[in-house]
Amino acid sequence: MKFTDTVSRGFDRVDSVRIDAGLRAHMNKVYGMMSAAMLITGVVAFFVGNSPALLSAIFTTPLQWVVMLAPLGVVFFLSARVHKLTLATAQSVFWGFAGLMGLSISYIFAVYTGMAIAQTFLVTAIAFAGLSLYGYTTKKDLSGLGSFLIMGVIGILAAAIINLFIASAALAFAISVIGVLVFAGLTAYDTQNIKNTYLQMAHAGNSEWLGKSAVMGALSLYINFLNIFLFLLALFGQRE
Repeated sequence: MKFTDTVSRGFDRVDSVRIDAGLRAHMNKVYGMMSAAMLITGVVAFFVGNSPALLSAIFTTPLQWVVMLAPLGVVFFLSARVHKLTLATAQSVFWGFAGLMGLSISYIFAVYTGMAIAQTFLVTAIAFAGLSLYGYTTKKDLSGLGSFLIMGVIGILAAAIINLFIASAALAFAISVIGVLVFAGLTAYDTQNIKNTYLQMAHAGNSEWLGKSAVMGALSLYINFLNIFLFLLALFGQRE
């Protein structure tokens, strides 16, 4: 074996160890930001949801549409503009999004019992952890599921809008069941995508880009977690 080959393999092993450590740090950052965002959402939702005056001011006036649609607008804005924003600005927008989501789901504290909310959150957390772990560790390429799952999300949104007008209990049940399955699949898919994106770009060493990638990864996993939670709550949550 040539000396140059030995040196080259040594550098490859060192580089592999560096990337593995960087990947773990990157994923920890993604999960940490997602958890912090969930905490912000929970605090805002709990505070507003336990204030009849605030609930009335939001959900019995046209303001409800602003509160419900604003988070969607923030998602589109962040997805389209993240590369032009500074890392600090992208993170601030993400925290603002989490607060807006807290406002938009605060109604659950007036509709469901506290025990139902706590139990559903625990079940969601366990399921999410398993699904995300699968996406991180599986050797199976999940990229082919992306288009199918996105079509499922579009179908859920369309059906939900239709059900606003027809108020069908059967359709609402079907939306919740399909929603759980679609966002469960997206959890595994997005986790693998976050991992693969890091591995593809790790050699570039652009800390600003990696920071923004962590923000977008946290956003995608946050959305998956919250939707699984809300759909499970609609299916099994005990109402007040």
